[in-house]
Amino acid sequence: MNSSIQIWLDAARPKTLPLALVSIVTGSALAFSSDSMSWSVTLLALATATLLQVLSNLANDYGDAVKGTDNEQRLGPMRAIQSGDVSVHSMRKAIIINVIATILVGLTLLFHALDSLQNIIAFILLGLLAIAAAIAYTIGNKPYGYVGLGDISVFIFFGLLGVSGSYFLHTGHLDYRLFLPAIGCGLLAVAVLNVNNMRDIENDQACGKRTVAVRLGQQKAKLYHCALLLSALLCFALYLMIQPTPLWVSLPFLISLLIVVKHGKAVWQATKPAQIAPMMPVVVKCSVITNILFAGTVIAQSLIS
Repeated sequence: MNSSIQIWLDAARPKTLPLALVSIVTGSALAFSSDSMSWSVTLLALATATLLQVLSNLANDYGDAVKGTDNEQRLGPMRAIQSGDVSVHSMRKAIIINVIATILVGLTLLFHALDSLQNIIAFILLGLLAIAAAIAYTIGNKPYGYVGLGDISVFIFFGLLGVSGSYFLHTGHLDYRLFLPAIGCGLLAVAVLNVNNMRDIENDQACGKRTVAVRLGQQKAKLYHCALLLSALLCFALYLMIQPTPLWVSLPFLISLLIVVKHGKAVWQATKPAQIAPMMPVVVKCSVITNILFAGTVIAQSLIS
């Protein structure tokens, strides 16, 4: 029984879950700065985001296994179907169960946070779109992850919608300035995907998976990666700088600059995909720490002002 639970925990890939959660944390911190944060909304949003991330991981496990992309040449950790621990049929059932759970928790969140029927319907449609995006990334006759559109999807759902959507659930309105941190959060999420794609660039190319990294080639993909990191930091920094608080309040955020630059330098100096593989947890850490430092700074600014 314990081994079965461990197999499914591994299939859910818990190390990737922070990617889904940081956008909620950032959006909730921004709502706190507007004196509108609700802990119940935050917890329900975190639960919904977690289920969506797990759905994406299970769907990717299924889709890449069926298409043969998960093979001996892949450098990433072995997935559930690839290892033989989970059958294709069992994974399909798990995906269906996860979709149902996501819908139930998501609806609970919407009916708890929103009063307007129009807003509820709009968020239901966005939620269904998120579910469809999680599944269609690698599943189906024409999965968009295989034609290089994964970066756009990640940017939208892990950045723009994750941050601004969670902010709206707290406050009931949007502020154009919050799109700066939303963009920053999304770019860091894309950077995580890009490390994944640079790691698997050779195998993906052989299997016909035309990710952005495959289309650009290893050297340009590294340049693209550095641009993602620096642009994300710039977006976060600009938001903090335009706030009416003393600049010294934002100084702790500079810690993220040191961490991100160190990671970017390591990626730039890598010459082989195998050297990129250990950088996956590092880039996740960059995203998590940067978002948490930003959220903490936003909260500190609101308490001082």
